Amino acid sequence: MKKFVALVITVLLLQGCGAKEFIPREIVAETDVCKVCNMSIVHEEYAGQVALSNGDYEMFDDLGCLVQYVTTLNEGEKGAGFIKDATTNEWIDVDQATFVYHKDFWTPMSYGVLAFATEETAKKWIETEGKGEMLTTEELATHEWGVNK
Repeated sequence: MKKFVALVITVLLLQGCGAKEFIPREIVAETDVCKVCNMSIVHEEYAGQVALSNGDYEMFDDLGCLVQYVTTLNEGEKGAGFIKDATTNEWIDVDQATFVYHKDFWTPMSYGVLAFATEETAKKWIETEGKGEMLTTEELATHEWGVNK
């Protein structure tokens, strides 16, 4: 019996040592505000969030705000980032997304960058809209962020 209890405790301890899985949480319209601009998240279809490694979540009303915030984090503080897909309104992993920018695309803070789950979907968006430039996650870091007017 003692061996069985020791085995169960060991298994439970080892499970706690694994990589933490982060999942997006739902937006609470009454209380969630953007961590960067302090605006209410009225247009949830443009929302983003960062799950911090300590288990906290920070919410954003626009991808541009999320990117600004992430650049302030220390190594290891970000657990995961999520953004809404422009075509499905589903949460997608920021690090896996493809982005499309055009100064005329409306977003809550006028950054003009939209997220897509796949490169194919982003290309179709550009074809349909007749404008836009594809960006990778890496290119977001060097993208010239600024509010477009």
